[in-house]
Parts: sequence; structure tokens; C-alpha cells
Amino acid sequence: MTTRHDGVRLGDAPAVDGLSDVERLGVDELRAVQLERLRWTLRHAYENVPFYRASFDAAGVHPDDCRELADLARFPPTTKQDLRDNYPFGMFAVPQEDVRRIHASSGTTGKPTVVGYTGKDIDTWATVMARSIYAAGGRPGHKIHVAYGYGLFTGGLGAHYGVEKLGATVIPASGGMTARQVQIITDFQPEVIMVTPSYMLTLLDEFERQGVDPRTSSLQVGIFGAEPWTERMRVEIEERAGLHAVDIYGLSEVMGPGVAQECVETKDGLHVWEDHFLPEVVDPETGDVLPDGEDGELLFTSLTKEALPIIRYRTRDLTKLLPGTARPAFRRMEKVTGRTDDMIILRGVNLFPTQVEEIVLRVDGVAPHFQLVLTRKDRMDHLTVLVEARPDTSADRRRGAAAEIRSGVKEGVGVNVDVEVVDPESLERSVGKMRRVVDQRPPA
Repeated sequence: MTTRHDGVRLGDAPAVDGLSDVERLGVDELRAVQLERLRWTLRHAYENVPFYRASFDAAGVHPDDCRELADLARFPPTTKQDLRDNYPFGMFAVPQEDVRRIHASSGTTGKPTVVGYTGKDIDTWATVMARSIYAAGGRPGHKIHVAYGYGLFTGGLGAHYGVEKLGATVIPASGGMTARQVQIITDFQPEVIMVTPSYMLTLLDEFERQGVDPRTSSLQVGIFGAEPWTERMRVEIEERAGLHAVDIYGLSEVMGPGVAQECVETKDGLHVWEDHFLPEVVDPETGDVLPDGEDGELLFTSLTKEALPIIRYRTRDLTKLLPGTARPAFRRMEKVTGRTDDMIILRGVNLFPTQVEEIVLRVDGVAPHFQLVLTRKDRMDHLTVLVEARPDTSADRRRGAAAEIRSGVKEGVGVNVDVEVVDPESLERSVGKMRRVVDQRPPA
């Protein structure tokens, strides 16, 4: 057993069957742990982060007002803009000398969001990542190929420390150099790969380009995250690669990867590690908390973070909360299929990239790599769908595929779009992720 700084005693080490003490808790026991940790977090944020003191005071609430978990709804949410406004270290709750690592977002749409970790935070992160990898099917002694980007992006190092915490062997491949990645997988024989789903499809294309059936590789499990992906993409990856494709969820502002994990035995949504991260789902327009089972925007409150506690962070991800299955005390979040800030309103119709992905995956001759480019023509918003062809697709088939996608979007979503089938590997990627939406409209 170990003692946390908030006084809650729980064992972090897995037992014989791989489950830790906290994964065996009943729902009522878990809620008691959450309440004690939540009250500590609210006090820690209020006493050490000027932004939170001012925010709570302006809303007329104090940490002592939190007497039950439902009271969290009385506290104001935190947005990405709040973190940007306090760039770089204004949201930190510990002295700089206690910070052991800094990560940051890319900052491509403004100032980056900066997050910090104490030594205990890094250990917590490694623990939830190890728990996630185990739930996905990874085991001590496995070799795990990490193809998430390393650096300020949280994916690579977050996965790396989790693999080591689990007692497995990490292969720190990072992103890029696709042909070399395939060679490493072939030679090193890892059982697990951790990568974005769009880059996994690129790796599968490279296997086939080299004349190798990816189903003959050593890979048994793929842990895919960092971008929304659909059930249809899961089916394609599993059929082409001959492995279990499972979802992992996280974001740097809350911790990084490892906030929630799909279990390989059920593949029915992501169990949220609620002993460290308290989820809510709210109406995106009103901010009202919605009951479990209703669709809305996901919010997270950290329960144990020291360097950067986060209170009711608006993720912009759309999902709903469901009862636990493989880990009964932990609620599941349904697979994220869109984000409020990725939603395109085109001539009055709401369109999400995942809707287009479902259509693209049904069409022969094209790869599941696409971009939505927004422009303005004659004072009207216009959308062009760029889709990569597969290497052996003929010009006639490209034209046919474009027509099928155009028709599919019209029938399935209700809007007219242009479709261009472009050359393989010609669309921009960032840290292994496909950039789904490119807005080229002039400022209003």
C-alpha cells in the first residue's frame, strides 16, 4: 500500500491478475476516494494559482463549499484560452524548482498551452499509462513499439514511461521514417504498437508496398489515440493487420495519454481512470451538467496533479458517459467521434470529419487519409474533400471514387462538396497525425 499526498491509501502495484487495488474498488468506495481528492485539489488550486483564486471568487464559490461530488458543478470551468492567457507558467501551483518536466501543445493556432509535472505527477502518469497498456492487452515482458512523437508533445514520453512502469520493453521509434519503422517491427518483433490510427494506416500501406503481409507481423495489439477514429477504421486496421485495435484517450492539459483506456476484452468504450480524473459531460451551449448516457461536451477535473491542477477543463470532445463493464467501478466514455471546435457548419448543416471518414472507408481505391479544406466562393462557404489514392489506383478509378464520395456526403450529410483524389502521401501530417480541417477562408 502507498500513501498519497491527499491521505488516501491505495496500492498502485498490480496483483497477480494485473489489476491494482483501486481497480477492485466498489463504486461507493471509488466515490469516497474521489471526494477526498477533489476537495484537496480545489484547495490546492485556490491557494496556489492566482487564476483559480480569482475565478472562484468571481463565481462566489470556495473550496470549502464542496461537500459532495455534485458540488463541483458550482465551480467555473477552465478553457484552453485560460491556459494561453497565463502562458507560460501562470497556471503552475508549485515553485519552479519542484517542476521536473514541461510539455506543451504545438501552438499552431495561437500560443501553446504549457503543462508541468512534479516527480509525483510523472509517477502518477506512468502508473495510469501502465494500467492502460495492461487493459489494452500489453503485458510485462512484451516489446512495445512507440511511434508517437517524442518531444514537447506528450504522446511519446507518456507512453514510454508507462511501458517501463509496466515492466515491458520500450522501442522508442517516435514518428516518421515509415520504411524504417516497418523494418524495425519486422526485425525487433514487438507484440504491441502505440501510434495514431492514421499513421498506423500509413504503416500498413508501407508493409504492403514492400510486399509484406502485415498480418504476418509479430504485432498482437495496437493502442491508438491522439485523434478521433471510427469503428469502421477499427475494422479496417484489425482486418489488414491481424491485431486487436483499442482506443486510448488523453490530452496534455489534463495529463497526456492515459486518462481513459478501452479494454481489449470488451472494446466497448474507454474506462476513465476516475481515481485520478473526474469526468463530467455538459451541454456545450449552456454548460449544464448532463446525466450519464446523454451526449455532450466532456469536462475533466484532475484529482491528484500537483504542478498543474485543472478544474473542469472543457476538452471540446463530444461523447457520453456509460456504466463500467470490464472495470465495473469506472465509468466508460463512448469513443470520441468529434469535437465542438472541429465541427464545420456548412450552409446551415453540421458536419464532422468522422462523418466523412465513414464514407471514405467504404470507397475502393482510396486510402483513409483525407483533409477538409474550407474556402469562400461568392460569399458562400465551400468545402473540398481531399482524399489520398492508394498507390495502384488508376485515373479512371480515382474519378469514380471522387464521384462516390461526393454522392455519399450529399446523401449522408446533406451538403454538396467538391472531392479531389490526390497522390498517395501528399497530404500534410503533423506528429504522425493527419490534419483533418484546413480553414482557408479570409477573416470575417
